[in-house]
Amino acid sequence: MTDPVSAVEVFAQRLRELHQAAGAPTGEAIQVRAARRRPAVRFNKSSFSEWRRGRRVPASLDTVHWLVEECLRPLAQQKNPGTLIPPPVWWRDTWTKARAELDVGGRPPVPHPPAPAWQPAPLVQVGQIPPEADSFQRRAVADRLDRQAQGSGTVVVCQVLTGTGGIGKTQLAAAYARTARDRGVQVVVWVIAASRAGVVDAYANAAVRLGLADRDDADHAARAFLDWAATTDQRWLLVLDDVQAHGDLRGLWPPAFPAGTTVVTTRRRDLAPPGLRPRVVEVDLFTDQEADAYLRDRLGDLAADPDQRAALIRELGHLPLALAQAAAYMVQQDIDCAHYRRLLAGKLLADTVPEAGDLAEDQRIVSAVWEISIDRADQDRPQGLVRPLIQLASVLDPNGIPTAVFTSTTARDYIASYLLESDDLADQVIDQGLRLLHRYSLINYDRDAAHRQVRIHQLIQRATRENLQSKPDHGSALFAELGQSAADALLETWPPIERDELGQILRANTTALQQTAGTTLFTAEDRAHLVLFRAATSLGESGQPIAAITAYTSLHATCQQQLGPDHPQTLATRNNLASCRGRAGDPAGAAAAFQELLTDQLRVLGPDHPDTLTTRNNLASWRGEAGNAAGAAAAFEELLAEVLRVLGPNHPNTLNTRSNLAMWRGQAGDAAGAAAAFEEHLTETLRVLGPDHPDTLNIRNNLAMWRGEAGDAAGATAAFEELLAEVLRVLGPNHPNTLNTRSNLAMWRGEAGDPAGAAAAFEELLVDRLRVLGPDHPQTLNTRNNLAVWRGWAGNPAGTAAAFEELLTDQLRVLGPDHPDTLTTRNNLAACRGQAGDLTGAAAAFEELLTDQLRVLGPDHPRILTTRTNLAYWRKAAEKGE
Repeated sequence: MTDPVSAVEVFAQRLRELHQAAGAPTGEAIQVRAARRRPAVRFNKSSFSEWRRGRRVPASLDTVHWLVEECLRPLAQQKNPGTLIPPPVWWRDTWTKARAELDVGGRPPVPHPPAPAWQPAPLVQVGQIPPEADSFQRRAVADRLDRQAQGSGTVVVCQVLTGTGGIGKTQLAAAYARTARDRGVQVVVWVIAASRAGVVDAYANAAVRLGLADRDDADHAARAFLDWAATTDQRWLLVLDDVQAHGDLRGLWPPAFPAGTTVVTTRRRDLAPPGLRPRVVEVDLFTDQEADAYLRDRLGDLAADPDQRAALIRELGHLPLALAQAAAYMVQQDIDCAHYRRLLAGKLLADTVPEAGDLAEDQRIVSAVWEISIDRADQDRPQGLVRPLIQLASVLDPNGIPTAVFTSTTARDYIASYLLESDDLADQVIDQGLRLLHRYSLINYDRDAAHRQVRIHQLIQRATRENLQSKPDHGSALFAELGQSAADALLETWPPIERDELGQILRANTTALQQTAGTTLFTAEDRAHLVLFRAATSLGESGQPIAAITAYTSLHATCQQQLGPDHPQTLATRNNLASCRGRAGDPAGAAAAFQELLTDQLRVLGPDHPDTLTTRNNLASWRGEAGNAAGAAAAFEELLAEVLRVLGPNHPNTLNTRSNLAMWRGQAGDAAGAAAAFEEHLTETLRVLGPDHPDTLNIRNNLAMWRGEAGDAAGATAAFEELLAEVLRVLGPNHPNTLNTRSNLAMWRGEAGDPAGAAAAFEELLVDRLRVLGPDHPQTLNTRNNLAVWRGWAGNPAGTAAAFEELLTDQLRVLGPDHPDTLTTRNNLAACRGQAGDLTGAAAAFEELLTDQLRVLGPDHPRILTTRTNLAYWRKAAEKGE
């Protein structure tokens, strides 16, 4: 039977390999180097021989670090550049295991079998490297990039590719990334850096792929990725494509670290990444030779005439993008350079092309080439298909548009308005149009890309928009229709629950639409398009409450400017902003914001307006969440009198106010009164809405809960069992209300004396919430909390503490330190510590918790009293040592 491989032998074998790769310097030579170092390193040749033979390992990790990193690794990289050498963290971990092995059993008594060859971590690629363009040219500037990256002795950690649009910067960066990947770079991250949000999202995705963080708290995950890049031993490449503003990268520039390389593409010549000491590479137009080689390779016999080739290159200004479009058209139509030049000459004089003073020369060229290509593509059946498709693409995110946007009902209606025959706009017809645009090099269409199937160059976008806006008499109206249609299509595409990166891509498209369409998103009726609100709300729903606050703050400023401070939608943004503050863990701040909003709504809308009544409802709720349950109940009692007068007894808002009043009566301490109120309320709701209405089912849920709170746990359990059968029938198994009913039923089973049954029910519920809502949804996190609680009551306190520790880590990342649920978990974890025997630790944890709760919730919140009681209990227990 073969002996297992020991850590001592693994350490020795890797050391022998490294020593050989370094040219096998003698022990005496290494000893001399160690003596010269300041401070000197303890090293002798006899010990080195023992280490290589696997009889001992160095006594100090500092010696290991010096020998490997300062002495042998540089020699090995100089003499044998391709050698695979384990990183420092590997040497540290293996040395630690070897020391422990020797401490237990002394020297290994027998030789051990060879360790398997060390293999580096597998390649991790984040983001889609753009595919190589047709007939891609290996340009002189690419060789300059490689020479700088492999310069003599100096590590180049950042290269900036700068030049005008359409020059080929992205293609050069993509070629560089593919080469780096082939040469063994272990982590390649491609970032679409046209906006700060895009950079944060890409860094967050990288953190997820590397196992550093989960996706939903994007800011935290982005920081985790940058921290990793500054400390890792893995070789990484980060490409920041199309950086447009210094501010977009403030605090997000990658570190200047020898293990990593950053490549930036930008039109700006003044971009200076702080601390990175970048090498700037000017990317110019094609040279005569590069342009000529491109046309010959792309066109074959169609470019046989050298004089016509040279003339076409001059007329297209050596611009790579224009040459690519022209070549695509010529191949598609099977025409030569002379024929295309005649077409081009006519288009340059066309009325649809902007005047010379309105566009830079390279953009005039693209406009002319665009017009030729789009005219021809538009003649294919169904006639007129590609023009509205590219118009929609022209106002959205150039870095990626989901195909679903183009196949939405709104997009089909917009496209149909341009067609002579529009009876059948099936998905395959839209696909046909997108493929046609791809063949003419007007877009890049990749069916297999994840939600970024359509990409388009910004110059082509601009040419498309300006062509539409230049239409005589009604260009502005056509452009306004385009902006509204694109916004409708985005809103239609938005999923009800965001489970993957589609939400962030739709947010990026909404941002691009705001920038390109501008005021067209505000209609003649003075209304802001709802997609602007959906994008801001999406941030909160995806676990970024602070980003949602920022987005709604910006939207409020825009609405103020476009609509005025007293417009209903401007006031609505303030309502949403206040709610975001509350959900981010600041209920007192939310209540104060609603109080200010109510003052303005009373002045502008009057006391009886539905929005005013809604704000009074929200104000009362957040007062209660901030700790004033009695005040919330009193406010709802006053509000009920008003909604009865204004809306009548049967209006849904009146019924909702009755429900809130009953709930806050219970929260204020009158559980029996709350149960009685809900029972009376249920009778009225059944009469008005019927048994299957969601509001009726919700009232049955509240009635069952307050029966339990009033002391009838068994009755609450029975009521929830009956209710679950109804919600399953009416709403289905995956509806959020169905999942909530299952949660309540599980809890009251436990309260009725069956903690093991409660734990089992929460375990089953967690599986479904992970499937339906994802791991970072607040309800999923809440289910994990409940599962830990009831496992503890069922007899597993040690497992409970571990579960709370894991949960707290995720809540801090997703919800932040001040969220009520985070504070609750800290309370539960502190109690677990005390129950496990750490009395002093429990008291200290409750003391820290009390400080934060006072800051977040205020001194009058009911949880403050609970925490004070727990703190006093565990302090007393710690003093007695019990």
